[in-house]
Amino acid sequence: MKEQTHDFGDGNGPVPAHRHIKGGGWVANTAHVHNSAYIGPDALVYGNARVSGDVLIYGNARVYGNAWVSGNARVSGNARVRGDALVHDNALVSGNALVHDNALVYGNAQVSGDARVYDNALVYGNALVYGNARVYGDAWVHGDARVYGNALVKRGVYMYTPTSIIRSDGYMFTLQSDGSIVAGCRDFTPDEAKAHWDHLEHHKHRESMAIVTALNAIAAERQ
Repeated sequence: MKEQTHDFGDGNGPVPAHRHIKGGGWVANTAHVHNSAYIGPDALVYGNARVSGDVLIYGNARVYGNAWVSGNARVSGNARVRGDALVHDNALVSGNALVHDNALVYGNAQVSGDARVYDNALVYGNALVYGNARVYGDAWVHGDARVYGNALVKRGVYMYTPTSIIRSDGYMFTLQSDGSIVAGCRDFTPDEAKAHWDHLEHHKHRESMAIVTALNAIAAERQ
């Protein structure tokens, strides 16, 4: 019998693969997928990925690299889980969401929309990350926290929704748990934030300074 192959679109061309017994999705022979898992007909699992437990992977979802999805987790839509990421328990990754690097998503956490969780970030408990939000660095988001919109959470521990203020042009400033401010992927201490936007020629100077001042006041009250 001729060995089956499939091209997973990762640049390696056709590699030995098989249709999973439950769902019929393609699984590379280098991946480890338990028979208890469901791999939908358009889903792919490849590389050295592992899938175990009662996991459902469906839609156009992809699990690859050294990623591990286990427990009762769900990966659906166009979601991607890759790198050394771990998704387990009852976690849900859906939409166009991406979980990668060494990130962990577990408990009843959900990552959806165009959100990304990466680096060494943890998202767990009943936390929700959605929209265009990014949780990265060494941030921990858990409890009932909601990270959404264009919020950027880079460091610290969040049991509740982090404070973000959106400028009139959609640019978002997010207060980190240590009092620093992340805006537009840039990272500022309170003093650096004031120095950066305290120039009359700076774009939206007055509005930006008002936001920075408000966030610094909130941070001071929490100390």
